[in-house]
Amino acid sequence: MFTAIKKGRLLTGLVAVGAVVALAGCASGDPLDTSSTSGGDAAEGGAIVIGSQAYYSNEIIAEIYAQALEANDIEVERQFNIGQRDAYLPALESGEVQLFPEYTGNLLQYYDPETTAKTSDDVYAALAGALPEGLEVLDQAPATDQDSYNVTKEFSEANGVTSLSDLASVTTPLTLGGNSELQTRPYGPEGLLATYGVTVGFTPIEDSGGPLTLQALKDDQVQLVNIYSADPNIAAAGLVTLEDPEGLFLASNVVPLINTDAATPEVSDVINKVSAALTAEDLVELNSQSQNDQESADTIAKNWLEKVALF
Repeated sequence: MFTAIKKGRLLTGLVAVGAVVALAGCASGDPLDTSSTSGGDAAEGGAIVIGSQAYYSNEIIAEIYAQALEANDIEVERQFNIGQRDAYLPALESGEVQLFPEYTGNLLQYYDPETTAKTSDDVYAALAGALPEGLEVLDQAPATDQDSYNVTKEFSEANGVTSLSDLASVTTPLTLGGNSELQTRPYGPEGLLATYGVTVGFTPIEDSGGPLTLQALKDDQVQLVNIYSADPNIAAAGLVTLEDPEGLFLASNVVPLINTDAATPEVSDVINKVSAALTAEDLVELNSQSQNDQESADTIAKNWLEKVALF
């Protein structure tokens, strides 16, 4: 049976938020500087440092990793809510952070923007060869959480739009909303133009498809938004996810990214068992518990691990 979790997060609430802001502004506030936290000595003693993006779903998966390792007597430290790839990938390469939930398609495009891989298996295989020395991926999960473009039901019906290819026939101006980095991603405005012949403006909305994004869509400030496919609010808000027949978005399965020095057989075995059990349906449900039921990441992770009874 799954044992009780250990307490003592390094970053919680305001501290985590402040650390993310400090990371962007000055080196002295770097949340990855373990020497400035009470957990630095533990890391030197062999704890595996697990990170997460500043994204609630990613934090849930990171918490599942942490509790699964703790249930197998492997000491961990949590460095959650670090931010986006430009912040945490250098930390993974240096070993300041050692284990991180990632997404195969987006991670592959980060390292190889010109990749032609599309399917889940092809993307996973290509990713293994694209990673820099010192990083590797463990087994990918059946769970997926990839970018998707969504419109309101009203917009879809009024314009006959159910696919990204249909956007080319819309005669009114279109504006895409999403996190600011979307503007330069291969599947952003330039990708829409190159793949589907669709020209869009862009409005940055920095909440990863959250309530600000939904409100901007509802208010017609933007007509098209990027929301991760495992977000329960796509269904709750009655949005229409546009089909992607040309494969603008790569398959993006949840995958553990690990510093090679931390990829011991014991750690890899535990995390691979977690990956094998995490389904797409599970991830939507876990996200719903966070967003709709307001459960904490540690409670959601604990309950899921008890349900799947891996350990």
